[in-house]
Amino acid sequence: MKTIFDQEIRLLLIHRIEQINDSHKAKWGKMNVFQMLMHNTYWNGWVLGTGDHSYKQAFLGKIFGKIALKKMIKDEKPFDKNIPTSDQFKPKALAGNLEAEKAKWIDLIKAYETYNNPKFIHDFFGKMTKEQIGILVYKHTDHHLRQFGL
Repeated sequence: MKTIFDQEIRLLLIHRIEQINDSHKAKWGKMNVFQMLMHNTYWNGWVLGTGDHSYKQAFLGKIFGKIALKKMIKDEKPFDKNIPTSDQFKPKALAGNLEAEKAKWIDLIKAYETYNNPKFIHDFFGKMTKEQIGILVYKHTDHHLRQFGL
């Protein structure tokens, strides 16, 4: 299983992120390329525990979260297109410094080398093992890169 905790996987993802530019258009979803970058920098900061984040599992997640997580990470199959995202992860800004946002995302990807956030609780899936987090982060990153043809 591919995981963000694998050095080679991180390097491959970073290479794909470096290819992003203003000409990339979404193949699905509502975000433009800058919003996708902002979404990923915020989301990865949340997982890593950088900044001031609160962790609480939603009520529906307490009922269905573990089942959904198992289904999403059981194999190499990429995430489906147009899966919903929580409001806190929907960027409001339409434009900004693309290169700066890419650099932030790359730094966050590198930070998984020393991942340690015992407080992390996914808002839907709940408490996760490090192995589950590694697979989820890889698949989330891959999903958004594929969304923009990368």
